[in-house]
Amino acid sequence: MRSIRKAAMNDVPVIMRLIDEARVIMRSCGNVNQWIDGYPSEETIQNDINNGHCYLLEEEDGHIVASFAFIPGPEPTYKEIFQGRWLDDAPYYVVHRLASTASSHGVFNDVMDYCMGVAGNLRIDTHRDNVIMRHVIERYGFTCCGIIYLLSGDERLAYQLRR
Repeated sequence: MRSIRKAAMNDVPVIMRLIDEARVIMRSCGNVNQWIDGYPSEETIQNDINNGHCYLLEEEDGHIVASFAFIPGPEPTYKEIFQGRWLDDAPYYVVHRLASTASSHGVFNDVMDYCMGVAGNLRIDTHRDNVIMRHVIERYGFTCCGIIYLLSGDERLAYQLRR
């Protein structure tokens, strides 16, 4: 049985290893333009932890298999959506920076089950080339609502799921 807990500063090295492993998985699947130029940085993760938004998914033995940010909206980059629209304007939470080990299966479902238990309205985005993430997002039941642009100007596909 897996459990979810908030991350602490002493978890940063493990989280950065998860991010590095996730980056390798993305690159091996042709997604070479997401998580570039040092993003997400250690500073970003530390900010997530300081704000109480960084979580870890652990196996029963305490082995950490995933990390993610779970943040109450509004998300500034979600204010404008193009080629579509959000399902509603109700309060929502955002899932960002999900990273896991290559050998762990069912991580996305475990994370989303937890998040849906906290907030019945979730939004998430991913790079068009992130085929694995798009697949698990859509399989879980999220609706593709359109395109958002990051502060850098990079395009992301935007999804929403509500109870």
